[in-house]
Amino acid sequence: MKRVLPLVFILAFSAPAVAQTVDSQGAKQLSDNLARYFGKQAFEKGVLKVSVEGDAYKIAVDVKALVSALPEQKPFKIDLAPYALLVKPRSDGSWEVTSDFSQTMSFEFNGPEGPQSMQVSVKDGKGSAVYDPNLAAFTSGTSSMAGMTMTSREAKQQADVTAGAGTATIAATKSANGGVDFKATQKVSSFVETIKIDDPNSGMNFPVTLKTPEVSVDANGKGVRTKPLLDLLAFAVANEDEAKLKANQAELKSLLLAALPVWERIDGNYS
Repeated sequence: MKRVLPLVFILAFSAPAVAQTVDSQGAKQLSDNLARYFGKQAFEKGVLKVSVEGDAYKIAVDVKALVSALPEQKPFKIDLAPYALLVKPRSDGSWEVTSDFSQTMSFEFNGPEGPQSMQVSVKDGKGSAVYDPNLAAFTSGTSSMAGMTMTSREAKQQADVTAGAGTATIAATKSANGGVDFKATQKVSSFVETIKIDDPNSGMNFPVTLKTPEVSVDANGKGVRTKPLLDLLAFAVANEDEAKLKANQAELKSLLLAALPVWERIDGNYS
C-alpha cells in the first residue's frame, strides 16, 4: 500500500513531544531533529520541509526535488506529487500522525534491455498512528485504501495489477529484553495480476493471470532494536566524510554492538 516512505522517515521523531507548542520555533526544532537522520541538504534542496498547519506540523517530502538534485545525467524520470504527514504532539510525549497517501505516480528509466516504466495509483488512501519516540516505534496505527492499480512495461514483459479495498494495522510494545515487539497485519481484496511475456529470443509468448478474492499478510517481531538503529543512521549522516569516519571508529563499534542482534525474531505468513 505504498507506505514505506512515510514509515521510514517518521522514525526520525526521536524528540519527545511533551509540552511542545505548535509554532514556528517548534517547526525549526523538528526540522533540526529530522536533519540528524537525513542531512541538512535535504532541507536546503527542498526535499524535506516542515511547516505549521493549525495545531499540527506538516512534514512534506518532495521526491522530484531529490531527483532534481542528482547529477545532470538523470538515471530515471519520476512524476510524483509531494507526500505529506501531519504530526501533532501529545501530552504523554508521543506524536499523533495522520496522512493521506492517495497518489498517482509514474517512473521511467533505462534498464539493461531498454526503457522500463511503472505507473501506480492509490485511491482514497488514509492512515493514522501514534508514534512513541522512547520506543522509536508506532504503538498503534491503522490505514486503509479504496483501491489500487499498477502497470509496468519493459522490453519482454508487461504486468497489470488491480486491487480493491485494503486495510492495515500495526502495534508495538517495549520488549522484555530490550527493543520493541511488534505485530502488523494487512489485507487487500479483489487482487488480480496479469503478466504478459513476449520474448522472441526464447520463443516464450503467453499471458499469466493470478486472481484471489483476498491477500493477507501477518507479521510479528520480537526485540527489534529500533532505537540503536536510529543512532546508527544519525552516525552515518554525521560522518559522511571519510576522515571523520576513520576518526570515530570506536563510536561506530559501540553503536554496532548496541544494535546487535538487530532482532530476536521476525516471522510472518502470507495468504
